[in-house]
Order: sequence, then C-alpha cells, then structure tokens
Amino acid sequence: MSLTRIGVLISGNGTNLQALIDNIASGNISGRICVVISDRKDAYGLVRAKKHGIDAVCINKKDFLNDTDFNSKLLEELKNRDIQLIVLAGYLRILSTEIINEYRNRIINIHPSLIPSFCGKGYYGEKVHKAVLEYGVKVTGATVHFVDEKADTGPIILQEPVKVNNDDTLEALQERVLKIEHALLSEAVKLFCDGRLRISERKVW
Repeated sequence: MSLTRIGVLISGNGTNLQALIDNIASGNISGRICVVISDRKDAYGLVRAKKHGIDAVCINKKDFLNDTDFNSKLLEELKNRDIQLIVLAGYLRILSTEIINEYRNRIINIHPSLIPSFCGKGYYGEKVHKAVLEYGVKVTGATVHFVDEKADTGPIILQEPVKVNNDDTLEALQERVLKIEHALLSEAVKLFCDGRLRISERKVW
C-alpha cells in the first residue's frame, strides 16, 4: 500500500505538525508529508519541517497582486507535488473555492473547540479559549473536520471534550486542549490514510 502524500499548511509554531511528523516516524500514520506551506515566513513550523528534511515553503499573500494570484500559487505548489491530503494545522486563512473543489473531502482542519460552539469567522488561536472562559461554559474541546467553503462548517470527523475548571487561565486551558488536538488530528489523518473515512450527507463514518 503506497503512502498518502500529505501537504500541511501552517501559520505558526507547528506543534500539530510536529505531532504528525512524530506519528509518521513511529509508523502510526501511513503517509508522507511532502511539503509544509506557511503564509508567514517567521512561522516556526517551517523550521520544524526543515529539521526533518521536509520541503518548507512560504507563500505570503503580501507578495502577490491579488487573491487570485496568491491562491493559484498555493494550488500550484500542492499539485506539483501530487498532494492527496491537505492538513490545516493552525493555518489562519480561508482556502479559495478553487482549492476546495480540487481537493473536495481531502482537506482536514483542527479547531480548538467543540464545533459548532466558538467557531467560524474570528475564532482562532487564543481568541477561542478567551471566549470559552468569558462565556463560562463547563466543557470545551477540539474538533477535526473536513473543510468546505465556509469557516469551520464542514463534516465533523472526530471530537473530544476537555473540562473547563473555574480557576483556569487562558494558558492552562490552551495547553490542555492542545494535547487533545495533537492526538485527535493524528488519529484523523491515520484514518484517512488507511481509507477508513466515509462521508454520508453531514455524517462521517
């Protein structure tokens, strides 16, 4: 069985990327990360990729005249490497319709809450955990889902709850959720690479 060719998109530190790298190295995931792409040149995730001999590419929107050229370059980098699965591991941009259509049901995203709560436009990174604490909910968590044209609205693959403590700080809550993210994203990628995911309407089996 050939290894699934994976492209990982990031915007920051890349701890979820590292979890995928480690799971592939251990043989848990039957895939190969062929490229890591960031929209920020200072993203530490690019350093992580280079340390493991993975192609690391920065595609910054500011370097292009318009969104069309930016998205065309991103799609070109993915297609040139024959990518079969795109993983958004902390990538803060909404993908274009062209990319969504090209990779329909082959794009996976990790989000640090239990979708449909605390998700959508404006909810990313620390902003999610800040909103969770301000609202006073007792449970948050992480969600892995397929990506469609809107923010955080695609079919849900896996979810896992995380208890919110009354004395939680933003940093403490974020750290606990991040541990769940690492495990959940790795499991979802493993299931995809093993051909064990099927979508029926909005349900993922």
